[in-house]
Amino acid sequence: MNCTKIDEAIAAFALEAGANGRLVSKTPYGNGHINDTFLVCCQTTESTEKRYILQRMNHDIFKNPPQLMENMVHVTEHLRKKILAQGGDPERETLNIMKTESGADWYQDSDKNYWRVFPFIENSMCLQKVENTKDFYDSAVAFGNFQRMLADYPAETLHETIPNFHNTPSRLQDFQKAVQTGDKERAALAQKEITFVLDRAQEASVLTDLLSGGELPLRVTHNDTKLNNILFDADTHTALCIIDLDTVMPGLSLYDFGDSIRFGANTGAEDETDLTKVGLDLSLFEAFTKGYLEGCSGSLTAKEIEMLPMGAKLMTYECGMRFLTDFLTGDHYFKIHRENHNLERARTQFQLVADMEAKWNEMCAIVQKYGNPS
Repeated sequence: MNCTKIDEAIAAFALEAGANGRLVSKTPYGNGHINDTFLVCCQTTESTEKRYILQRMNHDIFKNPPQLMENMVHVTEHLRKKILAQGGDPERETLNIMKTESGADWYQDSDKNYWRVFPFIENSMCLQKVENTKDFYDSAVAFGNFQRMLADYPAETLHETIPNFHNTPSRLQDFQKAVQTGDKERAALAQKEITFVLDRAQEASVLTDLLSGGELPLRVTHNDTKLNNILFDADTHTALCIIDLDTVMPGLSLYDFGDSIRFGANTGAEDETDLTKVGLDLSLFEAFTKGYLEGCSGSLTAKEIEMLPMGAKLMTYECGMRFLTDFLTGDHYFKIHRENHNLERARTQFQLVADMEAKWNEMCAIVQKYGNPS
């Protein structure tokens, strides 16, 4: 990244404003793979420093950054009002979007790159993996609270930042095309996995059919509910703030629940090659279900609660299908670190799906236990 463009963005947001304002440092920050993120430190007085998160948005993946930012501004304003109403601290419990000197929520530099700035939330931390059941439970409460506070937001007014992102039937169509037109040698190598997907094709549209039939409500969804998209308080270790709001758009609550289970309740790594290590940890599934429903606090419908296991299964199935599609078409989307990496990722997801199917009755019983407490 051209450093002069970083300086241009810093100047546009007037981060050095103040009587003794000066730039102290600007360093790459975090583990994100999509946007370019920097931690900017400015001295505001002789003894005080202020830190900011400066991001260059990836307009190759997010084709319309102004629409993305419009979503983010409206959603965080809504969250801010809800947090204030319940006696919370919106400076720490939601992202706060800074404006440029001209009053805009984002800045486009002279190379047509898009930038945004958030005040850095001090004394916070991210967890890269589930370390214990409590962490996973706390993350579930946080994502449930996020869903509850946005339950009255008109989801249909939001832009789709990535069209058809969790549209499983659309992902299935992409996969079927890849089978027909992709690399034939790779297809031969993945025949078992291709069959796995096609054998379950009739389930791909279960959730979207319920949505179109009015049986599931359209919600504001985060769509990337990994544990590392939550900030935890560094002292209390409690969940503090949901971050990475780029994919906030209209969707189903089941997408957010399901993606969390796919990511956090797997007994193996996402690209584990020993499939005997891969399965659904029912204790983690139970902890997340309990926390998510507590966080949602009655804002979900009975049908949404009933379909939570299907959300977990379909998000895992869809993710595996995306890995396999990318493998068949030459590994253009997901970064790989070894030969057949995306095929191995797909196999892991499908093993998790198969284990969910084997534990289906237990999953449904857990959902019923917390969704319909006696």
